[in-house]
Amino acid sequence: MKTSIFFSLLAAALVNASALSFRGFPQRVKESTSAPSTGWVKHSAAHPETMLQLQISLTQPRFGELEQHLLEISDPSHERYGVHLSKEEVHELMAPHVDTHGIVAEWLAVHGVDQAEVKHSAAGDWMTVRVPVRLAESMFDTDLHLYKHAESGDSLIRTLEYSLPEILHDHIDLVHPLTMHAPSPRTDMKKRSVNAAHERRSLNLINSRANSTGSIDPSCEYQITPSCLRQLYNIGNYTPSASNGNAIAVTGFTDEWANLVDWDNFLQAQVPSAVGSNFSVVSITGGTNNQTDPGAEANLDVQYAFGLTRPMPATFYTIGEFPGDPPNVNWTFGTGTLDVRFVDFVLNQTNPPQVISTSYGESELSNSLTLSNKVCQNFAALGARGVSVIYSSGDYGVGYSNGTVVPFDPQFPASCPYVTSVGMTYHIPEVAGIDGVYSSSGGFSNIYPRPAYQNQAVQDYLAYLGDEYTGLYNSSGRGYPDVSAQGVNFFIENYGRAQNDTGTSCAAPTFAAIIALLNDARAQAGKGPLGFLNPWLYSTGFAGLNDITEGSNPGCGTNGFNATKGWDPVTGLGTPDFGKLKQLALA
Repeated sequence: MKTSIFFSLLAAALVNASALSFRGFPQRVKESTSAPSTGWVKHSAAHPETMLQLQISLTQPRFGELEQHLLEISDPSHERYGVHLSKEEVHELMAPHVDTHGIVAEWLAVHGVDQAEVKHSAAGDWMTVRVPVRLAESMFDTDLHLYKHAESGDSLIRTLEYSLPEILHDHIDLVHPLTMHAPSPRTDMKKRSVNAAHERRSLNLINSRANSTGSIDPSCEYQITPSCLRQLYNIGNYTPSASNGNAIAVTGFTDEWANLVDWDNFLQAQVPSAVGSNFSVVSITGGTNNQTDPGAEANLDVQYAFGLTRPMPATFYTIGEFPGDPPNVNWTFGTGTLDVRFVDFVLNQTNPPQVISTSYGESELSNSLTLSNKVCQNFAALGARGVSVIYSSGDYGVGYSNGTVVPFDPQFPASCPYVTSVGMTYHIPEVAGIDGVYSSSGGFSNIYPRPAYQNQAVQDYLAYLGDEYTGLYNSSGRGYPDVSAQGVNFFIENYGRAQNDTGTSCAAPTFAAIIALLNDARAQAGKGPLGFLNPWLYSTGFAGLNDITEGSNPGCGTNGFNATKGWDPVTGLGTPDFGKLKQLALA
């Protein structure tokens, strides 16, 4: 009993001493925003006992080393090309400084946070804590309020500013999502739906399963199917192995679920040789795959990414909501663009899928620069593991506006230099994709500088552009998209019926499937996966792409950028020719 009392008193004394040591350092603002995103209105003070789940992002002092590894192993001219890093090697490069965990844990203990309740990411670069509002206000020297969205009615507990003891500023990058007022998913993250202009086309009259020889099936002008893509992109009857270790995956966020009946119907209609095959469903952080409420986005992604790559192993990652926020708003941690929980899960796999396609994105302005950087760095880590990270470029040209000329609005993660961004085309022969409200997004990042791998290609385009749009875009920013693919009038099965779909959400899984097929060809030749694609695409792979030279991507009250010879911020380097790309990938 006396011993127990002694250790209790000692522990209390240590906590008091620690508290005094933290009080010796002034609180300094860590993150702030002048106002919440459009639509969010401060409603009332948050209830002090409401529980919050917070993610504490720790600094990663070795990211420069990780990036150097990535660039070397992704450069076809480098002796290390294709020598991807292991899970353990990447985790070591992502880990915080050896002292960081200790000092942050000490600070948490001072505030009564039980270390047994603190969760850590696989690399140790994120800590998750669950605390009541009253404690969060004390820890971060802030006032938390309930914000409501004027249009959707959704509610969040957030602040516009929070602080940390000065001693922690070099150890903590951000505390998420304290200041994140993301756009409402009901207004920003649209679910895929058939456009009225598409509905007038008779789906029953269109069936292009049979390959045509010497020319492309005329029906492909009106509706795109897997057979059309095989013809357009010179895939032919190439069939990958089911057992050489290659795999492909797509992601599902914002309650987008892939329906198995729709999948079966799609195979029967378009890929009869694959009828009876299936894909794996992997839940991340409580994600589900509700079969009573299919999502056109999820169905589109699995039907094309997996339908073109049968019988290659395929996975649908379904990501759950972020605990502590209202139901159906996992976008408060990320709209599929900013969910580091997903990337952390994949990085912790010994053998992750070599290609992952995601068809979600948002404005660079929607989130803090710090958060975007952390997510972008995680994509670099995936590339170092040998994973090709594919993102759609977006569907609103150079940016959405009411017709008024305003500065262009780049999309993230399409603008992250460590992902391969896919724009869209349509028509035969192909031109830049634009269909009603949809226009292939592209432009130049306002937060990421132009990477060396695309320097010459972008400079050539800027020389062609001249002084047009000066002041509306960042000419020194990372240019996107990198590539493109068909994106208008895709046949899908959804809710038990056939419909057409449009957008870069069609293009991304299509391009991802072709990369997965290239990885299969490389595996059969005893080579590893392509991994981070962009250095290869800009230095070598461009010769296997169809250059798109017509069309534009209007937005922000302008006609947008024009497609032209070479790279352009509408269709990138062009659309794939699988036969040519395969020769280049095997060289």
